[in-house]
Amino acid sequence: MSGLDALYQEVILDHAKRRTGEGLAAPAPGHAVGESHQYNPTCGDEITVRVELATGPENGEPVERLSWEGEGCSISMAAASVLAETAPGLTRAELLGLIGAFRELLRSRGTVEPDEELLGDAAAFAGVSRFAARVKCAMLGWVAAEESLGRAV
Repeated sequence: MSGLDALYQEVILDHAKRRTGEGLAAPAPGHAVGESHQYNPTCGDEITVRVELATGPENGEPVERLSWEGEGCSISMAAASVLAETAPGLTRAELLGLIGAFRELLRSRGTVEPDEELLGDAAAFAGVSRFAARVKCAMLGWVAAEESLGRAV
């Protein structure tokens, strides 16, 4: 295992243990909220993601908070934790772009180098892309966030 692979594995294990954003948070009054529940029938992982956006044209609808609750493997829980840590402060468009970049990385089967500047800790999931059965695990919370953004009103 290369030094970078070991570092990435450490990031995933750390997020699987400390789980940033775990527990669905009550949204603040006046904020736009969207929620989505996703289930992976292949392995039984499931997650509910709640996205809370500050509303108003002056602030471009930044993500105030992304919270979640779920059960599953360390990959799906760590991916949700990374997302919850990364999302606050991003606009809706920026978060959708991040989700798209993460999806592209995971669908690459290891042929795309992660853009650490864009992805941050999510770049740690580059190795997961080589294991088709684990891609759905890593994407589960991110798909829920994408759907939550579409539902946020």
